[in-house]
Amino acid sequence: MFLILLTYTRGLGAIEEHLINHRVFLDKYYSLNKFICSGARVPRTGGVILCNAENKKEVEDIISEDPFHLHKAATYEIIEFIPSKFTPGFGKFV
Repeated sequence: MFLILLTYTRGLGAIEEHLINHRVFLDKYYSLNKFICSGARVPRTGGVILCNAENKKEVEDIISEDPFHLHKAATYEIIEFIPSKFTPGFGKFV
């Protein structure tokens, strides 16, 4: 399991330009059961994605398709972790 922390490197105007395509990107990986949840950070300095991937390379490959990445509008921190305790409905992702 991976936590992806996005940090915007451009102003919110530039982020808004690519937001529709970023959401299409998110939808693609939700449909492939790779993304579990996502959302904006508070304050709005970036975003967070919980990702169910096999390894860090897969996460990097996924990120490479993000319009925010393609337009150099965000940087990404990838944190790998092993879920050891979770609500019963979450078990299908582990």
